[in-house]
Amino acid sequence: MKKILAALGFVVVTLVAYFALWPVPIEPITWPAPAMPGYTGAFATNQRLASLKQIDLKGESGPEHVALGRDGKLYTAVSSGNILRMNADGTGLEVFARPGGRILGFDFDAAGNLIGADAERGLVSVAPDGKVTVLADTVDGDPIRYADAVAVARNGKIYFSDPSTRFGPRTHGGVFEASVLEILEGGATGRVLEYDPATKKTRTIAKGFAFSNGVALSQDERSLFVSDTGRYRIWKVDIAGSVSAKVFMENLPGYPDNLMRGGDGKIWVGLVKPRTADNDNLSDKPLLRKLVLRLPRALWPLPKEYGHVFAFTEDGKVVASLQDPAAAYPEATGVTEVGDRLYIQNLHSRTLGWMAP
Repeated sequence: MKKILAALGFVVVTLVAYFALWPVPIEPITWPAPAMPGYTGAFATNQRLASLKQIDLKGESGPEHVALGRDGKLYTAVSSGNILRMNADGTGLEVFARPGGRILGFDFDAAGNLIGADAERGLVSVAPDGKVTVLADTVDGDPIRYADAVAVARNGKIYFSDPSTRFGPRTHGGVFEASVLEILEGGATGRVLEYDPATKKTRTIAKGFAFSNGVALSQDERSLFVSDTGRYRIWKVDIAGSVSAKVFMENLPGYPDNLMRGGDGKIWVGLVKPRTADNDNLSDKPLLRKLVLRLPRALWPLPKEYGHVFAFTEDGKVVASLQDPAAAYPEATGVTEVGDRLYIQNLHSRTLGWMAP
């Protein structure tokens, strides 16, 4: 019996030492999470995102971003690193380019080049013939660790997000893992960068975001909207003249991801995950957030699956909210509106969902 008790005591001491002392990569920052608003008002629960039609990606997965090319075809970057293109109905699916890395958001410039945020290499350009050129992988001597979303202005300037100056997919286990570390740490090290093709220079135009994610230009291109994923809000950054930033929408019911311009002046947002009380309650408990990382991943307090996208106008009015509480197509990262169809972007799915608005 003494040997059994001694063995149990050793196990208990070892576990306590592990949960208290085992090193983790984050140094959590305390921040006050706002009270959860729930699904009320403009975000009242509905099932308008349920029963999506599906386009089979033929073994590929993760159509995290979708955009319409100048050739009238849909382009999407997938988890394998390939860029696919297809007709609007999903037919003619083919690999357009194999640039390597993991391109997340992208846009097209006036010459038809696909300007992509490669999460591993920085800002890249993929020419119509598939040739890849790295445009920017540092800013002021600091590596761009996690290029994420891109918007190309009519004047040629390129705006893109770098969600973390601490964690990157290449060094911290992948796209999802690095995002969890940045958001769980709460240090708000994300930034938004501008690349000028005329001078080939990159500069920081705004910083202090808790995972700066999607970006979208205003109609007059004097402002840039930015998803602040870890703080459940969207910022508006004045990029005309002296740069300034202000919170535009806050206390959203989920984690905002991609921002995409749609018809009638609206901007679509994907809420990739819903908020949870467990995660909000950890915001002012940095030691507990460290302990969470010492648990097996299966025990992490990850949000439940829930499908949700919404659209807003530039005066801040929510004009559409499409939800799927049953999460048949979860982790919706954004919406691409083309004609009479909405294509629902997704982080991990093997299909591309679409619907009529």
